[in-house]
Amino acid sequence: MNDKDSIDSNLKQPVLNGVRVIELAGIGPAPFCGMMLADHGAEVIRIDRPGANSEDQKRDVLLRSRRSITLDLKRSESIEIVARLAETADGLIEGFRPGVAERLGLGPEALMQRNPALVYGRMTGWGQEGPLSDAAGHDLNYISINGCLAALGQEGKPPMPPLNLIGDYGGGGMMLAFGFVSALLAARQSGHGRVIDCSMAEGSAALMAGMWSLKHNTMWEKGPGQNLLDGGAPFYSSYACADGKLIAIGAIEPQFYARFVEALELGDDQLFAAQLDQENWPGMKSRLTELFASAPRATWTGLLQHCDCCYTEVVTMAEAPEHHHNRLRGSYVESDGWMQPHPAPRFADTKVVLPKMWQRDADRKDILAEVGMADPDWVTTKQTH
Repeated sequence: MNDKDSIDSNLKQPVLNGVRVIELAGIGPAPFCGMMLADHGAEVIRIDRPGANSEDQKRDVLLRSRRSITLDLKRSESIEIVARLAETADGLIEGFRPGVAERLGLGPEALMQRNPALVYGRMTGWGQEGPLSDAAGHDLNYISINGCLAALGQEGKPPMPPLNLIGDYGGGGMMLAFGFVSALLAARQSGHGRVIDCSMAEGSAALMAGMWSLKHNTMWEKGPGQNLLDGGAPFYSSYACADGKLIAIGAIEPQFYARFVEALELGDDQLFAAQLDQENWPGMKSRLTELFASAPRATWTGLLQHCDCCYTEVVTMAEAPEHHHNRLRGSYVESDGWMQPHPAPRFADTKVVLPKMWQRDADRKDILAEVGMADPDWVTTKQTH
């Protein structure tokens, strides 16, 4: 046994070790939830669809660390395979429109009759009921009816889509993962599963709770781009430097703000004397914009990095793995040559599930053996590989 093996043997198992989850293939938030569960030790069996682009999916970080079997859910024998798997599982997640799983014969009522302790996670944009429940949409739509998108724009300009981080992954996949683990705890105590109705619109609305607090305390009363956390505050914003590179300032608290203005030799400037005087914010921001544009980023990093004033460089995705903090912590890892974020959060004294890229149908033979079923007749080499 080498030193590494000795260290590993003293580590606790991943926190979801022993949990089995069935994932009906989808896009975006449901796969993100599956990734989160798999990252922390759950055995996630992904039911893939025939005909999908395997080459694209081999590079899909969201699909990492899964077992895979391809099944045509329009066929009864495939439905029976999924149902038998659900009998052996702690939970199932699906991202279909309302009613689709029921029409397939894989709705919660049918599966929980066979496994009463099953946690059944449902991911939709709008929720299982309501006027919009059957409407098509994407992240941008789901965050548009709860004040989230409207709060993200610049002054006088339409909102910019915030990637699909808020609706799909924050209010969707992450919220479903939280709901799944919560329901799993309840099921283990009671023996009864739960159905999770996870709406991306409602999940992203919950992420806005802090903004509602600011609103109730008269700190979010102006239009987009004019408030404390939306770029309106000059001490909570990003700036371009002389070399075109970017920096971010987050000096909200008085002590951080004081260090910030002192380092920039602005402590005696009356324009910067009253941090929270919003009448001065446009002038302060204009002055800072001009100042930071006068020198390259390295200059500002050298001046501000060690002042403890909430200063950082704004790095690109390509630069992120090489950032000194990220390198020290190993915040990014490679799997099969593809760079990706390390599983998060971390648990002390616990084994890490290192990402393994998805491979279509890689576990077909073993999975079918586990449920005692033969390969359906429709399967061909062309369809599954």
